[in-house]
Amino acid sequence: MTNTTAREAATALFDHLLSGATPDELAAHFAEDVDWFIPGDTAIVPWLGGPAGRVGVTELYTQLGRATRSQRFEVETILGDGDRCVVLGSLRTEVLATGRVIESDFAFDIAVRDGLIVRYHMFEDSWAVAQALRPTDGSPTH
Repeated sequence: MTNTTAREAATALFDHLLSGATPDELAAHFAEDVDWFIPGDTAIVPWLGGPAGRVGVTELYTQLGRATRSQRFEVETILGDGDRCVVLGSLRTEVLATGRVIESDFAFDIAVRDGLIVRYHMFEDSWAVAQALRPTDGSPTH
């Protein structure tokens, strides 16, 4: 058992994300039974919803890396300590298939157990994300 706080776990995850860590390295931050949820239109945005287990987290980060290019990801503050925190910030991401850009503030609700992230809920402008992925001809993007 480790005494890693949610703040420390979130900071480590986002530091690794920004440093170009591989999807497997990012997935190592999560418990196998992670409660992962990002609301939105999963028919248009395949990485929304929630993956199954650490393998699903790896697949999600792989998919995200192939479909988008981060232009900016800024953590502005982390509120809370102990086993739960909220991370507030903003992002700017290009969707490679459409060339459109997503700009959104975000909030993550993160909880840890034994040093691993067990709850990862992201709240962003899901309408803007879906619009950026929607092809102009109306066909599916994936």
